Amino acid sequence: MPMPMPVPMPSIPPSTSAGWMGSDLTATPERWARRWTDGELEDLFSLTADVLADQDLDLTRFDPAGRVPPSLQKLTDQIRAELIDGLGFTLLRGYPVGEIDRRTEAVGFLLLGRLLGPLRSQNAQGHLLGHVTDLGRDPADPTTRIYQTSDRQTFHTDSVDAAGLLRRVTAASGGRSLLASAETAYRLVVERRPDLAPHLFAPIATDRRGEVPEGADPWFEIPVLSWYDDRLTVIYQRTYIDSAARLAGAPRPSAEQIAALDLWDRILNEPDVHLAMDLEPGDIQFVHNHTLLHHRTGFVDHVDPTRQRHLLRLWVSLPGDRRLPPVFAQRYGSVTVGDRGGITVTDTEPCVPLFPPE
Repeated sequence: MPMPMPVPMPSIPPSTSAGWMGSDLTATPERWARRWTDGELEDLFSLTADVLADQDLDLTRFDPAGRVPPSLQKLTDQIRAELIDGLGFTLLRGYPVGEIDRRTEAVGFLLLGRLLGPLRSQNAQGHLLGHVTDLGRDPADPTTRIYQTSDRQTFHTDSVDAAGLLRRVTAASGGRSLLASAETAYRLVVERRPDLAPHLFAPIATDRRGEVPEGADPWFEIPVLSWYDDRLTVIYQRTYIDSAARLAGAPRPSAEQIAALDLWDRILNEPDVHLAMDLEPGDIQFVHNHTLLHHRTGFVDHVDPTRQRHLLRLWVSLPGDRRLPPVFAQRYGSVTVGDRGGITVTDTEPCVPLFPPE
């Protein structure tokens, strides 16, 4: 089946704050990293204690309206602004991992994300709080989500406005976090191969990895890049684009599209283009999926199972975020700002597993 023609857009998009080079940010960590204040943490854990004391409260339905201390309102407003109109990410250091009980630790992080916006399901099981750890799944299995393995997770976006990670336990080695700007990568594609650049705007099949909404195809077809409302928006997972070839009826990418993706990947992996950071226990990273791509290097775990690499993850729909092209409804379910994104299938029920699966 022939692919639709690429969608035209300006050869070089206007510069934004999210159009950065990794080498510039490596030299200026004060632009993107900060520490919690004592007052912010006290207010967060006071709210957490109130929530945990309410035996009837359903964490999947928590509404912070009227319950947000001013310090947390200011903090989350700043984070949301940085994600939507700033660099596209932020790093908060000093969350007291290991100094408080595991339940308080998890619920405090959950509430921080909920203050940013509604939480969205991260998988077919409806997890609003995710656990990123090696579950021993086979990376070659086309239904495996790569975050469930120790394999390298190549540059990609998640299917939601913003993703948050809290590092609990580090691996014995590896597992670095890499971020890259879609705007910067696209500019370099245009500079080096302007003939290939338009092919990033053609719809391309991406494997849903077995998590298929009712009535949908087992793949979705959204361009890697879209030009909409004078904004450049990205959605990308090369591993899942490649695995869509297993699906009967899924359109195959053209030779030009494959060449464009190969160049795109090479650029994202250039050390000057991306920013690399080692997340330490207690670090919280939030990333905007419409402007940035993220990557995790492969890792080797400790032999001791109690020291296995472990992060908590949130998917957040951001109030006040950009409008998305209608085609995103294939993956996001809706393009309504503040109520979109996540993964749901038949019988998916939201839940909050506070601890990783056994």
